[in-house]
Amino acid sequence: MRRAYRRLIQRVRRPAQIPERPPAAGKRALKIISWNLLRLTGATADDVARLIRRYHPDILLMQEATHAIDSLPGQVGGHYWRTLLPGRIHGLAVWSRNDLPHPPVVMPLPAGSVFQRVCQIVDLDGVGIANVHLSHGQVLNRRQLRRIARVLPERAAVLGDFNLIGPALLPGFEDVGPRHPTHVMGDIVPLRIDRCLVRDLTCLYSAVLPRRRSDHRPIVVTLAVAIVPALLAAA
Repeated sequence: MRRAYRRLIQRVRRPAQIPERPPAAGKRALKIISWNLLRLTGATADDVARLIRRYHPDILLMQEATHAIDSLPGQVGGHYWRTLLPGRIHGLAVWSRNDLPHPPVVMPLPAGSVFQRVCQIVDLDGVGIANVHLSHGQVLNRRQLRRIARVLPERAAVLGDFNLIGPALLPGFEDVGPRHPTHVMGDIVPLRIDRCLVRDLTCLYSAVLPRRRSDHRPIVVTLAVAIVPALLAAA
């Protein structure tokens, strides 16, 4: 039992990498990173800037982001939006390398007994990307996912901290995120709660990145997106 646990912890610390596939003709690759920063005691703007410089994402989605992350564009450029969760000191944030056609839409989610959740939805020329930090209730967070799915366009991705144990059970969506644990509950139980679900998109690559200061590891996915004129101009 102890040997099996040590092997599992080792796999969490050194996740396996798989080769990245090139996008097919008529498509481009969109690299997205999602990271729960652990609000006041976790990752700083400097940590996030280092992540961007090392991995060069097109879009970075953050959960538990505070005002301290607002200095990020001053370090790496790009475009940035942050939304507080109601009544909290932290919330969701989006950083984009290129300007977006519209600022992220903020949508309230079905509320839990502790506090209300929202999600940010990015419209990238017909591709909807939802940044989420879902509730801990295993029924409630699935209700929240279904609410999000109803407003997303046909081509869509949902990424973030799902706080979810087991399958998402979201019709029409495929779980393409890395299969390695992203969080260790109580420093004892490894959990895969940072995820990526997609609809009508192809995942070319997914991985768990090093943990750094947060209690969550970032995840990275590369999605194949059909090229449209606006995306060609931004490439």
